[in-house]
Amino acid sequence: MIEKYVKADGTVVRKHIRLPAGARRQTAIAGMIVAGVLLFGSGNTTTGAGPQPGQNRLPRPQSTVVYPIKWPGWDKPVVRPAPTVSYPIVFPTSGSGR
Repeated sequence: MIEKYVKADGTVVRKHIRLPAGARRQTAIAGMIVAGVLLFGSGNTTTGAGPQPGQNRLPRPQSTVVYPIKWPGWDKPVVRPAPTVSYPIVFPTSGSGR
């Protein structure tokens, strides 16, 4: 904010605001963007409005799932196979060590 002052030649300068360089252009661009959003972004939609008289209300979707979800074999657990060999199997190694 620049306060009121008198120049050397006697001209009185009123109190005013001096913006930094480029601030007017940036402010104008931001204002145009905001105006564009307000003009073109709103469209013809209304929010929160219920159906007009004479229109049918659509049914709300309802959950069809039953918890807990049971998979096939839920009641009868599958018997896991047990190994039939109880001794260690030794594989021959080649001379390369790989």
